[in-house]
Amino acid sequence: MKSHDDAVINMLREDLDMAVDYLRTAFDELDEEGGETAFLMALRHVVEAQGGMAVVAERAKLSRESLYRALSPKGNPTLRTMTAVIKATGVHFHDLTRQAS
Repeated sequence: MKSHDDAVINMLREDLDMAVDYLRTAFDELDEEGGETAFLMALRHVVEAQGGMAVVAERAKLSRESLYRALSPKGNPTLRTMTAVIKATGVHFHDLTRQAS
């Protein structure tokens, strides 16, 4: 599974538009069974692609440990944390609610 995660992260690192589409798809599927866990995994992939947990945590003004907890499979981040993390990856929260062009 690690090689799959690495491949996804590498693709996301090379193309921010792909990262937005990837997060938008996960966001659109939040209401489905497992959707919350899948969204957190997608956001973890984007975080790794945008410099890793330490870099994004610093940009989001969070501790690295808090970011790991928030994005863990059992994480339950606040809206404030989610917004800060998404913004710290270079994505705007409103991009997740718009149709792809």
